[in-house]
Amino acid sequence: MTTHDPHRTIDAIWRIESAKIIAGLARIVGDVGMAEDLAQDALVIALKSWPESGIPENPGAWLMKTSKRRAIDQLRRNRTRRNKYEQLGREVDSYHEPDFDAAIDNDVNDDLLRLIFTTCHPILSQKARVALTLRLLGGLTTKEIASAFLVPEPTIAQRIVRAKRTLREAHVPFESPESAELPARLSSVLEVVYFMFNEGYAASSGEDWIRPRLCEEALRLGRVLAELAPGASETHGLAALMEIQSSRLKARISPSGEPILLRDQNRALWDQLLIRRGLAAIERAERLDETLGPYSLQAKIAACHATSSSASETDWVRISALYDALSQVAPSPVVELNRAVALSRAFGPEVGLEIVDGLKSEPSLKDYHLLPSVRGDILFKLGRLIEAHDEFQRAATLTGNARERELLFKRAAECDDDQPKSDDSE
Repeated sequence: MTTHDPHRTIDAIWRIESAKIIAGLARIVGDVGMAEDLAQDALVIALKSWPESGIPENPGAWLMKTSKRRAIDQLRRNRTRRNKYEQLGREVDSYHEPDFDAAIDNDVNDDLLRLIFTTCHPILSQKARVALTLRLLGGLTTKEIASAFLVPEPTIAQRIVRAKRTLREAHVPFESPESAELPARLSSVLEVVYFMFNEGYAASSGEDWIRPRLCEEALRLGRVLAELAPGASETHGLAALMEIQSSRLKARISPSGEPILLRDQNRALWDQLLIRRGLAAIERAERLDETLGPYSLQAKIAACHATSSSASETDWVRISALYDALSQVAPSPVVELNRAVALSRAFGPEVGLEIVDGLKSEPSLKDYHLLPSVRGDILFKLGRLIEAHDEFQRAATLTGNARERELLFKRAAECDDDQPKSDDSE
């Protein structure tokens, strides 16, 4: 394997192989922090040697073998872990060159699943789970993670260090949870991936409305999770949701980065391959469980948009029914707000306004910018332009995203027009 730019090639290899290497090492040493350090040591050696010697035919195997040898050296120096060293030494002593590549692949899926459950352990805060997952499973640097979330790099570094220390001090085992714990633990994993995707799909702060890199990483992790836990319907539901939502990314912003609402998007830009993948994942979820979970239901809602040839032909009655089901499975003020939008599209703005007005006293939505944004849109359709103007202005002051703020101020300015316009916003 040759290349004119070996360092870029090594970087690409690392992103592909690092999670499997760290997972395999973590099973051996029982510590994700130590496993990452060992894998990083192997990467440093590769960066020094491969440009001269050439990239091996199986770079993942080379990195794993080097990492294991580093583990032996480290454990040899730590006399208090002699038993673990002897166990690891026996494993390496039994190594035979022809069988090494196959040995590395053994249980790799199990190791990756253990790593996902470890980085998304409920003992960690959500922010820590996200940072650690992106670091160990996404292969992102602390600088890249900090850039994605618009926070200082030292903040991300501290979160990762604290997360690894918490896992170590709490003696969190590197293993998949028992069957009784599996639903709750899997829910935590899905929550982390979904949060990651949402922050990329509609950034809560900063100058850009979307952050495609976060969406790409979340979608990649969602696909991996669906392969590692194929019997859990919601892994397919979440993958389906992200596939379909990702299909619209190129159409959601203009060349200058301005938001483009759903009604105005060029549907020819929607990625049909991602839509087909999403629809197939929904079918897998439905085959596994007749009672769909929240991610699967949201995927079906997204599918209604994805399969509509135009905004005017969207089946809002069906979307309303799906939101009714979602409100039963996963009730929340935000779901109720989205249900109000669907009902207003299906049965008239008065129906939606009644629900939205009932949410005005909800404490959790007090500073949620989408509440006045939705209310402003409904009032706009009803011709109550002065009230709509005030709602859009309030929403603009609440959002932390600069692009969305500009859009909301623009919506407020539209209220000076005599004729209301329909808005199929997301």
